[in-house]
Amino acid sequence: MSKGDLGGLKLINMNIKFKKNTTILVTGSAGFIGFHVAKKLLEMGVRVVGLDSLSDYYDVNLKKDRNKILKKFNNYKFYKGNLTNLKFVKKVLATNKIDKVCHLAAQAGVRYSLTHPQTYIQSNIVGFANLIDEVKNHKIKDFIYASSSSVYGKNQKLPFSVDDNVDKPISLYAASKKADELIAHTYHHLYGLNCTGLRFFTVYGPYGRPDMALFLFTKAILANQTIKVFNHGQMKRDFTYIDDIVDGVLSALYHSYPYEIFNLGNNKSVKLQHFIELIEKNLAKKTTKKMMPMQAGDVSDTFADIKHSQAKLKFKPQTNIEDGIKKFITWYKDYYRPNGDHPLDGKIK
Repeated sequence: MSKGDLGGLKLINMNIKFKKNTTILVTGSAGFIGFHVAKKLLEMGVRVVGLDSLSDYYDVNLKKDRNKILKKFNNYKFYKGNLTNLKFVKKVLATNKIDKVCHLAAQAGVRYSLTHPQTYIQSNIVGFANLIDEVKNHKIKDFIYASSSSVYGKNQKLPFSVDDNVDKPISLYAASKKADELIAHTYHHLYGLNCTGLRFFTVYGPYGRPDMALFLFTKAILANQTIKVFNHGQMKRDFTYIDDIVDGVLSALYHSYPYEIFNLGNNKSVKLQHFIELIEKNLAKKTTKKMMPMQAGDVSDTFADIKHSQAKLKFKPQTNIEDGIKKFITWYKDYYRPNGDHPLDGKIK
């Protein structure tokens, strides 16, 4: 699989067709999910205005490589800037006739929020408020945005349902996403915006985030390094492959309901030990593990109830964890090439 070939996403919702000359603003277009969503929209003939700050939270070269792929499309227009800069936001929306907004830009990561709280307040709350207010000012009707499974916080009932109370976040990241949902509801109520929030569950796949477990474990195992396993391995996650996430996002953009919250997850909770075993199998290498206590702000289990998404988005995850990890490892080996004595020195080919 080459750097530009992601295997081709086939939409489950085959009836999704956007009107000719539709222009969609995708924030975070050089990010993991934003890149894949923008790429699929461009392949469908949609005009995409991409926006990204290209922050250095993780390897900027990876973000630039994603963006290079998007720039090959004639119907892609890119702006580098930060949503916390209101003048920048005003300029982008005033310069382009936007039909729909797909807001995927955010400061990601639970653990980083423990040490960099102001980054989350600025990016995830101030940036969100700047954007949605300008969306209202420009009379753009449809606003779809990324929330997170983290909002379920200390909830004990599994699987997590969109009907559950989410008033007990346990990280600032989760609190910032909950705040976004409340702001969106307010703008829907006051100004009639169609607002759809998407709670993503542990997304993985090619061009994924280097701070996520699959990326970290793969790199460490190939480098013969010990991996850190938190909560002494007693973790379960609803790992969701990127193609399935893109399908759900596009369906949300297409339907643009008045106000909804949807879970986008695989509807399966996978034990961390099995997850690691699958990585080892695909790398044909074993690893040593250092068992660690639960980290602050983290939860032991995630598991998405997707009945609501199935009913209103026709959301139907297609990729199981076995196939998804295999696809990621194939991409990873192709993307990161041996360089000198260290096969994984972070260099991009």
